[in-house]
Amino acid sequence: MAASETTPWSREEFERQLRAKEKYYHIHHPFHVLMNSGKLERPAIQGWVANRFYYQTSIPVKDAAIMANCRDRDVRRMWVQRIIDHDGTEGDTGGIEAWLQLGEAVGLSREDLISERHVLPGVRFAIDAYVNFARGATWQEAACSSLTELFAPTIHQRRLESWPEHYPWIDAKGYNYFRKRLKEARRDVEHGLSVTLDYFRTRPEQERALQILQFKLDVLWTMLDAMWMAYIENKPPYFCVD
Repeated sequence: MAASETTPWSREEFERQLRAKEKYYHIHHPFHVLMNSGKLERPAIQGWVANRFYYQTSIPVKDAAIMANCRDRDVRRMWVQRIIDHDGTEGDTGGIEAWLQLGEAVGLSREDLISERHVLPGVRFAIDAYVNFARGATWQEAACSSLTELFAPTIHQRRLESWPEHYPWIDAKGYNYFRKRLKEARRDVEHGLSVTLDYFRTRPEQERALQILQFKLDVLWTMLDAMWMAYIENKPPYFCVD
């Protein structure tokens, strides 16, 4: 291999390579494009909210796995905030509660979400693969997989800007989660990016980091593939079975 292919990227170039993965972010999936342009029917919005709830409840489980593999107290003291953000604490009900409110805002009951009865098999498999990756990887690799947060503020902002106009039937209280994550995601990005830039230093390690980030992007994209089949093509699992 040529020296240029084995020479580590500079910190700035490595970050640029990571950010360039944005083109694979699920905001570009046709399902998301329809959703953010106001072209989804109510059942599809409800299906998305119900399926994403499984993701929301899996995030603190994933973060707990990262902490369980981490021997660095300073990192754990920062990373634990992610669990608190989702699970909540005294004085702050947390992101999972905010997502339950989103479910109610789109016409679902709490039991609809908590029961997981609407979670599609493809969505469940993708999310479980992500959690299992975090359990088996080094904590630095699992932290790297969280870097889809690099692209998250844009998606939350677009929902806040477009949904009230496109979906006036959604109760405004449902948008609390997106407002909450605008600030939290930026803070999480700063920490997760610092860990990744510090840890993955050789060229093979840097390329491995890109592969890990792509894996997480694949998880998010695959979730929407399953939802597209169920709510756009009207072909949910086993639709052809009598």
